[in-house]
Amino acid sequence: MPMPRAARKRTRVARPDFSLSVQYASGAGELPNRAQIRRWVAAALEQPAEITVRIVDAEEAQALNQDYRDKTYVPNVLTFEYGEIGHDESGRGVLGGDVVICAPVVEREAREQNKSPKHHYAHLTIHGVLHLQGYDHIDPAEAEIMESREIAILKQFHLPNPYLS
Repeated sequence: MPMPRAARKRTRVARPDFSLSVQYASGAGELPNRAQIRRWVAAALEQPAEITVRIVDAEEAQALNQDYRDKTYVPNVLTFEYGEIGHDESGRGVLGGDVVICAPVVEREAREQNKSPKHHYAHLTIHGVLHLQGYDHIDPAEAEIMESREIAILKQFHLPNPYLS
């Protein structure tokens, strides 16, 4: 027999301390607000961090992709990992990095995939933060680990699996 809702004890998962800067460099319509981005970042973090999430237009995303990855296309998300940039009061390493999300690509992909832009922003923010922590998806085994983690985090927000059509 399930425990009555009122009798259930809520346990909070300890989230690492982090500082977050959110920058809007896009005139797109349905951008997530700072509080939403903060919740998504917090859910994906496994260690202390200093992160900037920057939402940009296609020109900036393409220029960054060209300059730093030698690729000419406009990406949906880019992650710039700076590694450990210091230590917190308890001696734990603090990660540094930037997550750059391209608003026009998010909007286009959301339409093509029949999902809300908010859901896609959540997924790409989480995806980028996981990259900051060393997750990757080049190797199929690593991709499975990363995608499973993304799905679990999105589920916390009652968002669907982004890998299902």
